[in-house]
Amino acid sequence: MKKLGLFSLFLILTVFIAACGSKETSGEKTSSEKVYKVGVDTTYPPFEYKDGNEYKGIDIDLINAIAKNQGFKIELNPMDFGGIIPAMQANQLDVAIAGMSITDERKKVVDFSTPYFDAGLTVVVKKDNSTIKSVNDLKGKTVAVKKGTTGAKYAQDNASKLGITVVQFNDSPAMFQEVSNGNADALIEDYPVISYAIAQKDLGLKIVGDRLNGDQYGIAVLKGQNKDLIEKINKGLAELKKDGTYDKIVKTYLGE
Repeated sequence: MKKLGLFSLFLILTVFIAACGSKETSGEKTSSEKVYKVGVDTTYPPFEYKDGNEYKGIDIDLINAIAKNQGFKIELNPMDFGGIIPAMQANQLDVAIAGMSITDERKKVVDFSTPYFDAGLTVVVKKDNSTIKSVNDLKGKTVAVKKGTTGAKYAQDNASKLGITVVQFNDSPAMFQEVSNGNADALIEDYPVISYAIAQKDLGLKIVGDRLNGDQYGIAVLKGQNKDLIEKINKGLAELKKDGTYDKIVKTYLGE
């Protein structure tokens, strides 16, 4: 009976150890299948927008292609652009791809990928406006911008110098409407975004003057975190540029 008891105890311990091992293995599998939450701003065509129930745009196609290339899973989380970095800081997002310009200020809180698009800011006015031909003609004018963007920062940083009044909006369509309605004299927006918007639909707007800067867009993760992820993003981006996938994505929305 004693031998039987010891044997039974051995079996129980064996089952227990196996169960623990199984649980650890299961945990490792779950970890390897982590789904990264990606912040996007779907009011920002041609980079991000919603078409029916589907999300489309350069950024959407690009992050999906990078994830596929590098073998990780993502979940898109649409939100106002101004809320994306705060959401990352609150650990609600792992990644951001939202036509986000690489700036020294943002580098204080996020780590950027290698640049994936050359942009730049431009001045936009109502189509029948003949008095504003460049940024130098904005003195005494009201300028609309989108909250949290480099356009907003440029306008605020140069408000005194340019002699302008700055009004901010949560999304691009509202900003466009403010100028087309004549409630604001001009707006400052990323060149590829407003060029696409004007080409797709008659907004009653036109671009004037030269580009105000040479912004580049980058994909972001919270500073000091997800080092492996940003390395995968950079590797995937490089491979997509090499095999022609990147060019194909951009041409889908911007043409040649």
